[in-house]
Amino acid sequence: MTYLHFENSSVAIDLGELVSFIHGDHEFIHQKGSPGWGSSDTEMFPIIGPVNEAGFRVQVGKGNAIQDQHGHLRQMQYKLVSSTTSSATYRKEYKAGTAVKNSKFPEKSTEEWLTWPYSFQFEKSFNLTANQLEITFKISGEKDMPFMLGYHPAFKLYLENPIIVAGELEISLNQVLEVGSRALSVENCESITLKDKKEISLTTEGFGNFMCWTEVPNMVCIEPISFYPYTVAQDQLHQGFHLLTEEPQVFKVTLKV
Repeated sequence: MTYLHFENSSVAIDLGELVSFIHGDHEFIHQKGSPGWGSSDTEMFPIIGPVNEAGFRVQVGKGNAIQDQHGHLRQMQYKLVSSTTSSATYRKEYKAGTAVKNSKFPEKSTEEWLTWPYSFQFEKSFNLTANQLEITFKISGEKDMPFMLGYHPAFKLYLENPIIVAGELEISLNQVLEVGSRALSVENCESITLKDKKEISLTTEGFGNFMCWTEVPNMVCIEPISFYPYTVAQDQLHQGFHLLTEEPQVFKVTLKV
C-alpha cells in the first residue's frame, strides 16, 4: 500500500488502485466490501464496453483482437515506478500477442486468454496538492495503435438523493440507477460535480465524455471516457478508436474537493 499526504488530505493506493481519498475527515472513495462493486477504481483500455455479442473479437488494423469487457489492461498488475510523500507513479507494460489470463473465465466469459496485437506502455500517476488529486495517464506504444481510454472511479454516497451536475444538466441517482448496466451517457463534457454530503468535482483533459453507473444507492461511478460504446453495435466498436501517435498520449483527471 502506498500512502500520500498533503495538508489535511490523504490518499491510499493499492497496487495502482485508488482505494481512499480523504479530505478532513470525509472519505470520498467507495470502499471494497461495501455493496455495489468489488473495486474502487480501474481503467478501461484498450477498449470500452462489452464484446460478448461480437464473439469477444474486436476489429483492429492487424486483424481481430481477443478482448473482454473494458479491455485486458485491468487484468494486468501495476508496478510502482516512483513515489514521494505526495505523488506516485505506476506502470504496466504489454508485449504484442502476449496472452493475458481473463479473470472472468469461465463464470462470465468463454475466453480464458486475452490478446492484443500491439505493444504498449501505460503509466498512471497520482499527485496530491491542496484540495485536489490529479491523476495522469500516459500511453505510449506502436504508432497508429487503436485504443479507447476510460477511467472508472467509484464514489461513496452518504445522502439518499445526491445530484450529479454537468453544466446545466442535473442528474439524479435514480436516473443513473434506471439506466442500469449500460451506464448513463454524458457527452461532450469535461467537468462534472457530485453534490453529496460533501462535493467533489472531476475535471478532465483528453477524454471528452463521461458515463455514470451504479446499481446500488450507496455508491456511484463517474467515468471519464474517450468513447461511449453503446452508440454502436458491438461488432462496430472499432468506430470509436483513437490512434496512438509517435508522442505519448496524455489524459488527466483532477478530483477537486
